[in-house]
Amino acid sequence: MNPRRPPENGSTERNAPSVEAAFQAVPPEMVAEILDGELHVSPRPARPHANVASNLGGILLAPFKFGRGGPGGWVIIDEPELHLGPRPDKVVPDLSGWRRERLPHAVGGDDAPAHYALAPDWVCEVLSARTRNRDKGPKMRIYAREGVRHVWHVDPLARTLDIFRLVEGQWLVAQSFTGDEKVRAEPFEAIELELALVWSG
Repeated sequence: MNPRRPPENGSTERNAPSVEAAFQAVPPEMVAEILDGELHVSPRPARPHANVASNLGGILLAPFKFGRGGPGGWVIIDEPELHLGPRPDKVVPDLSGWRRERLPHAVGGDDAPAHYALAPDWVCEVLSARTRNRDKGPKMRIYAREGVRHVWHVDPLARTLDIFRLVEGQWLVAQSFTGDEKVRAEPFEAIELELALVWSG
C-alpha cells in the first residue's frame, strides 16, 4: 500500500537560516518547534501534562501497537519530532500514531533521521496554559494541511477530551467527553477508554 501523500500547497517558502540555527541550538531539556517559520521554545511539560500523556500512551500501546486486547496495526510514539511540508514546519505532538502499513519501518537503522517526515494518522495534544494557543491555532492548521485524519485535545485540569476529524480539509468536532466516562473514541473505538484512568495520578 502506498503511503498517503499530503496535499500540496504550492509553497516554496523555507525557514530562515537564522531560525533553523536557533532551532538547532535549543538545549535538549526544552521543546523546540518551528511553526509557520517562527521558532517556539517551551519547557518540558509540567506534572499534570506529563502524567496524562504517559497514562494515555500506556493505555493505547497494548491494544493498538502490540495487539494485546485489541486489533494492533498502529505505530504509536511519544513526542516525535515531525518535519511536515516543504518549509518544513517542525512540530512535537505529545503522542502520534500511524497506521502500521503506512510506517512499516518505524524504527529504521542507525542512519535513520531522528525526525519523521510522514504525517501521522492521529495526533494527541495535551493542553496547558503555555501551549494551548499553539495547539489550537497553528498546529491545527499544519495538521489539516498535511492530511492528519484525527486530532485529540486533552485538558488534564478540566478533564476533557475533544476529538477532531478532518473532513474536506476542515476540522469537525467529532466527539467531546468529560469527567470519568467510559468512551469509545475514534480512531480507537475498538476498546473502551476509561477516562478515569487517563486522569489518575
